[in-house]
Amino acid sequence: MSNEQIPKTARAVVFDECNGAIRVDKDHKVAQPSELKAGEALVKVEFTGVCHTDLHAWKGDWPIPPKCPLVGGHEGAGRIVAIGEGSDTQFKVGSKVGIKWLADSCLNCEACLGGQEATCSNAKLSGYTVDGSFQQYAVSYLKHLTPIPDGVDMEVAAPILCAGVTVWKAIKQSNTRPGDFVVISGAGGGLGHLAVQYATAMGLRVVGIDTGDDKRKLLASYGADTFIDFKEHSGKGKLIDEVKRVCGGEGPHAAVITSAGAAAYNEALEYLRPHGTLVAVGLPPNATINADVFFTVFKALRIVGSYVGNRQDAIEALDFAVRGKVKPQLEILDLDDINSVYERMEKGGVAGRIVLKC
Repeated sequence: MSNEQIPKTARAVVFDECNGAIRVDKDHKVAQPSELKAGEALVKVEFTGVCHTDLHAWKGDWPIPPKCPLVGGHEGAGRIVAIGEGSDTQFKVGSKVGIKWLADSCLNCEACLGGQEATCSNAKLSGYTVDGSFQQYAVSYLKHLTPIPDGVDMEVAAPILCAGVTVWKAIKQSNTRPGDFVVISGAGGGLGHLAVQYATAMGLRVVGIDTGDDKRKLLASYGADTFIDFKEHSGKGKLIDEVKRVCGGEGPHAAVITSAGAAAYNEALEYLRPHGTLVAVGLPPNATINADVFFTVFKALRIVGSYVGNRQDAIEALDFAVRGKVKPQLEILDLDDINSVYERMEKGGVAGRIVLKC
């Protein structure tokens, strides 16, 4: 099913091997409607966010290797232009949809049936194990596309489909209630600045940890109650003492770690109050959490890994944007800018989220 002429080729960002040359292919083959299988859709991607996971996919520095050649990207927002014959779906040609990290799962295993589709042993991952959203036309699986509601712009929806969903799920996993203290480590980054907004919307008292006056001002504008510049508290135990002080002396009820620094994890275990929850989100390379067993037991601490969200989490995350509660800080560039974007990301020179126009 298709109502428009589909080009034979279009632009796509491709690399043939990890750490190899990244090229913008102007003549990348576009799947035609007749080639789509039941359950598949062709999405005309309008905007795609850029995530640090995309950088890891290209570098190949995670324990699970990506497929190569690969079209990266997993924060795509666009419209369906064709649907495979025989598909059973609520979507139609013209539907606004989002492409997420989880491209497909079986929906029949214990993980899927329990709402944990991302841990399905047969999961397919956009821009990692299957081609993703760094292209003008992407083949996607209908059952894992997310409807984009009216009231949210495509460029805003794109980063919420990964970063927003991820931190919203993490806040839900934090075992907190309105009025509780939550620390967001890496609060001024692409994940962190969204986590601050979701936590604020949930009535939590937010302590953001990052560095620099620009991030201090940004987080204040998003409703953070307190900002701690970690460079101003770099002596032994100083950061831990400051976090406890601003959280009533006992420390926060939860810490959501979006930082790419390994130290943030071990510091959190020291400043959490009894019965506190550490939610692990950021992925520092080759990092370990060094939890003191005695104090983990004695303080009844919880350590929770939070890995993206499910299909319902994505719908909820977008609803916050529709209601004006969450708004990503965006820098909009073009698909052709991907190499310079990766260079900036490697240097830590990106505030908020970068979104590419396709």
